[in-house]
Amino acid sequence: MILLNLLGISEAYAATGTTQSQGGFLSMLPMLVILVAFMYFAVIRPQSKRAKDHRNLMGSLKVGDEVVTTGGILGKISKIAENFIVLELAKDTSISIQKNAIAATLPKGTIKSI
Repeated sequence: MILLNLLGISEAYAATGTTQSQGGFLSMLPMLVILVAFMYFAVIRPQSKRAKDHRNLMGSLKVGDEVVTTGGILGKISKIAENFIVLELAKDTSISIQKNAIAATLPKGTIKSI
């Protein structure tokens, strides 16, 4: 019964010809607050945390780091520019990618162990 009251359902009526007046905005306010809180904790907060972690990763990159791109390419950073990074994939094989395409850094020696 308490749960029904929280949902704005005060009483259950059979299908008769009488109609009950609907509650106003105040009766829906608790549900609206719960919905906004759920959206914040389920969607907005985790997304902003991921964005903050990615910004910290972009700021901590340095030459010699082993990284993996969003496309799954493994490489070692050989040069860093403002918006681009040169990745060395193998001896005499390098590619230029956007800095934002870096997904994660890897522990040293990961590329040699593969």
